[in-house]
Amino acid sequence: MDKIPMTRGGFETLEKELKKLKSEERPNVIEAIAVARAHGDLSENAEYHAAREKQSFIEGRIKELESVISAAQIIDSSGFVGSTIKFGARVLIVDEDTEAEVSYQIVGHYESDAQGGKISVNAPIARALIGKSVGDSVEVMTPQGKKSYEVLDVVYE
Repeated sequence: MDKIPMTRGGFETLEKELKKLKSEERPNVIEAIAVARAHGDLSENAEYHAAREKQSFIEGRIKELESVISAAQIIDSSGFVGSTIKFGARVLIVDEDTEAEVSYQIVGHYESDAQGGKISVNAPIARALIGKSVGDSVEVMTPQGKKSYEVLDVVYE
């Protein structure tokens, strides 16, 4: 399996989620299945079927997280310096048409959260920004058409 790039924070978040699923969610759903079984006829027992469905989801998520964590390649960007954009950088850009400024951190796929300002390294805007420097302009194809952005600042956390 290929290595999956991620920040230290993203790795720790996935580990916390895995620990919670194994130590809290899994035992709770097993208990819910046992309680639902005690109610009798399983063929018409909605609680039992809901608990089994939840168990299936939890087990699938545990398997996925274990796979991702085992293939994780933690990239510590705190030691990076300069104004060239690399993985882990927090980038301040401005839309050259609307003058709207936005800040993104370029992170791995499994830790991306566009609403939280974290975009996947595989996202079109991130791919366009990698290797650019402060003052450079980039063009990105978006659902609304081509957009031009200027890089205002690059910070490594």
